[in-house]
Amino acid sequence: MVLRSTLPITIRMSDLTVRGNQIEAVLWFFFSAGFLVRVFRTSGSHRRLAVVLVLAFLAFGISDLIEARTGAWWRPLWLLLLKTGCIAVFAYGLREHLRLRRRDRDAGGGP
Repeated sequence: MVLRSTLPITIRMSDLTVRGNQIEAVLWFFFSAGFLVRVFRTSGSHRRLAVVLVLAFLAFGISDLIEARTGAWWRPLWLLLLKTGCIAVFAYGLREHLRLRRRDRDAGGGP
């Protein structure tokens, strides 16, 4: 049995790309909001790291919205540089989180 739709369904790849970038941007904004909550629940080095990550995830979300308009993550060049910078900050954030966790564990404390 074959089901036939009376509505023509046409999905262009560019539509999927735009929608995908918009969905990704929302995801990054949620990450940013999560770290914003962490800003108010921690102190010291943990708070400073959370502030940095709030800004980085916010910038990365904005870069995805720009990418949805330009159609490419490498064009214009400043968009590529922004995304590269954000990814570098994410790597720094992970390394710093692991360092702080190890320091707190060794000191017998917590965030």
